[in-house]
Amino acid sequence: MNDRTHGNDRGNDQRQRDTHGRGDAAPTVQQLVALCRHIDRHPDEPLTLAVLGERSGLSVFQVHRLFKSWLGVTPKDYIDQSRLRELKSQLRVSPSVTDAIYQAGFESASAVYGRLDLHLGMTPKRYRQGGQGVAISFATGESPLGRVMIGTTDRGVCYLQFGDSELELLEQLAAEYPNAEIAPMNEAGSRDFNAWMSALGRYLAGSAPRPDLPLDVRGTAFQEKVWDFLRSIPDGDVMSYTEVAAAIGSPRAVRAVAGACAANRIGILVPCHRVIRGDGSLGGYRWGLSRKRTLLDMERKTRVGMRDENK
Repeated sequence: MNDRTHGNDRGNDQRQRDTHGRGDAAPTVQQLVALCRHIDRHPDEPLTLAVLGERSGLSVFQVHRLFKSWLGVTPKDYIDQSRLRELKSQLRVSPSVTDAIYQAGFESASAVYGRLDLHLGMTPKRYRQGGQGVAISFATGESPLGRVMIGTTDRGVCYLQFGDSELELLEQLAAEYPNAEIAPMNEAGSRDFNAWMSALGRYLAGSAPRPDLPLDVRGTAFQEKVWDFLRSIPDGDVMSYTEVAAAIGSPRAVRAVAGACAANRIGILVPCHRVIRGDGSLGGYRWGLSRKRTLLDMERKTRVGMRDENK
């Protein structure tokens, strides 16, 4: 083998390192955490794949794959989410909306309005004002699971919570939108809303499937991906956090799936109660394990009853 052949081999080896990474070691979760912390602390800096790769000692390919494998989102998605979180904070304290937008790292105001409207259900100006001008109607009622409150915007249900009292539930809703126009549903214009409450009541009584109502869902890209998938799980079925993570294409993001379930503000309609631990135990539920157990038992009985009726 001559020197030219050896030279070609060395060149091929170098190109493979450039393509797959700066070394043979696989990316680690520690590198991912370090990158996420850097993004969260410096959202206003230029954060390209090349910059993140240089900081972590990884190739752009490895950086992209690291975020997708562990978090289920691209680096760009994570950067956008981090900047949106910073923007929410800045909107509370900055002298103007424009100042908040640029301090959060966005290059233009026009690019922000559509994204924040998607995640908050309102414009940045309205969010800065604590939801001022946003109308939220609510209704409460008794159910087999205790007191339940539903809140809606003109887009759909944005809040469905269980609690011990109407005051407790109303305080939670008001905390989400401190300056929104929150009011009881007007009886004269509440035909759709009353139908939703009736459908929910039939479901909780075990006489009908979970109602499929319009939702006003707000969350990160990953959370919304999880919540969308949960709505596809059939009534009475359960999946483990690990199975959900695999089903959405992010097998390593088990803890993130659990976090998305815990962050769900719309109980039942986004059925996080159908996700359990891999060992078959119930796991967590923000409204209490007794409610989770009751929901699952009720759904299974309803499914069996409907199956018998169709025989």
